[in-house]
Amino acid sequence: MMLVIILAYLGGLLTIASPCILPVLPFVFARSDQPFVRTGLPLLAGMALTFTLFATLAAVGGGWVVAANQYGRGVALVLMAVFGITLLFPRLAERVMHPLVNAGNSLSNRVAPGQPAGPGASFLLGIATGLLWAPCAGPILGLVLTGAALQGANVGSTLLLLSYAAGAATSLALALLIGGKVFSAMKRSLGVGEWIRRILGAGMLLGVVAISFGLDTGVLARLSTASTGGIEQALVKRLSPDSTTANAPAPASVVKTSDDDTIPTLTDAGVMPSLSGATQWLNSPPLTAESLKGKVVLVDFWTYSCINCLRSLPYVKAWAEKYRDQGLVVIGVHAPEFAFERDVNNVTKEAKKLGVTYPVAIDNDYSIWRAFNNQYWPAHYFIDASGHIRYEHFGEGDYAQSERVIQELLRQAGAKNVNSGISTVSASGVEQAASGQNDISPETYLGYMRAQNFASGEVAGDKPADYQKPSALPLDSWGLEGNWTIGGENITLNRPNGRIVYQFHARDLHLVLGPGAEGKPVRFKVTIDGQAPGSVHGSDIAPDGSGIVTEQRLYQLIRQSTGSGEHTFSIEFEDPGVNAYAFTFG
Repeated sequence: MMLVIILAYLGGLLTIASPCILPVLPFVFARSDQPFVRTGLPLLAGMALTFTLFATLAAVGGGWVVAANQYGRGVALVLMAVFGITLLFPRLAERVMHPLVNAGNSLSNRVAPGQPAGPGASFLLGIATGLLWAPCAGPILGLVLTGAALQGANVGSTLLLLSYAAGAATSLALALLIGGKVFSAMKRSLGVGEWIRRILGAGMLLGVVAISFGLDTGVLARLSTASTGGIEQALVKRLSPDSTTANAPAPASVVKTSDDDTIPTLTDAGVMPSLSGATQWLNSPPLTAESLKGKVVLVDFWTYSCINCLRSLPYVKAWAEKYRDQGLVVIGVHAPEFAFERDVNNVTKEAKKLGVTYPVAIDNDYSIWRAFNNQYWPAHYFIDASGHIRYEHFGEGDYAQSERVIQELLRQAGAKNVNSGISTVSASGVEQAASGQNDISPETYLGYMRAQNFASGEVAGDKPADYQKPSALPLDSWGLEGNWTIGGENITLNRPNGRIVYQFHARDLHLVLGPGAEGKPVRFKVTIDGQAPGSVHGSDIAPDGSGIVTEQRLYQLIRQSTGSGEHTFSIEFEDPGVNAYAFTFG
């Protein structure tokens, strides 16, 4: 946990190098000529606390939180515009502030230019600035926000968001301290304090205009990804623990593999948490921790559009069948990542298609997820016959070791003649093992909440817009062509013949897709490097690249013999209504 807090703090520090911070800089530097402890520090504290509060609510709340924040931003914009005008016109400032001065100094000594401001007024100004601040969702903030959404409202998620905001406030504080000294020196040597205030006022008004037109979350967000995204990704890799190699809530995932079949060290991680949070059960009546006493239990957290879960599924199914009569109970806990995975009919259909016959707990509220303090898909928890967690494994790979754990726990439970062989599975399509490459393109979400490396211009969130295919695509970048609506979780095609392009490096390419609201099938055509895929077509398309989106799931579109080189992927949808969620690679 401490490593993730440090990572969040460092991500916040990097915001000073991000163009997304530009719109709020004039508001911060408007007080640079005043005492830092009385003005700058309360302002930054208000900014950090407000961002933390609204980010926490937005991560775990619903649309009402977003709407409330929009109203708050509107009020804050008006306040900032008035403040900017008062910096431009000192006499107007005197008139505006006169009634407040007469009313008392409960919150501020005076906010008019040239007068010292109290900490209360600066704190309120910081609150307004926090409402306006829309930091760019780079890899680190994406990790923090997604984790908060999955873990729910708790001290941990709020602490991570506060750490991010504290990092940003620290970098701004350093800039403010330096800026204050520069400001004072200019006043002493040049006597241009009045002009400086007017320039700051004009800067504040420009910041208001930029935020009003969405430039802070559009153009500046893309510039920020280019300027700090690489640094943030490096920090994620450097500071994250090994467990982040699983398919964590972070955008990127790496597969862990090992041929070692020795029995890992078994520990006691405590009593198995309750399964009572399941909203429904498939293939079984509800199971409880008490009813499972005397059995060896494998709890598998998965979701049916997760490529890492799908590739580990053949092993889980093999273990469930092989050791069932010797006392093993496998329980799949289906914790959805996307909204369509909350539909029990979808889960039931896909589980049947995938050959999942063991009990599945539907964890739509993440109750079991939180009870286990889980963070990953897939995640495997091995419980002994006394009901204690003895071993945990996150992500793909290490299957031989995991099977040795099952065998050992069965022997400890008194099972006789436990089969000591290691299972060999034969999988195809999306369940086939990954290539094992470590330098493949990262998992890429298309909705604006977690999107990265978008190359088709400014994002018009939650409303139809025309996008142009980029003339050039850097590696791991993607773009759109046609009329699309980019939502928080997915993108939706509004007119026929829309296209998605991606420059990738991997053996396999998958895309999570779904038909429109009415469920009408959507025809599409795939090309790779401008040609029909032919022999490198995935299991969900024909050699000529043709395919149909008929259900909400992960589609395998490209399967090459190797993952060498860069390739340009293109998918064109002949019909409107398709929803696209995320690219994954292997």
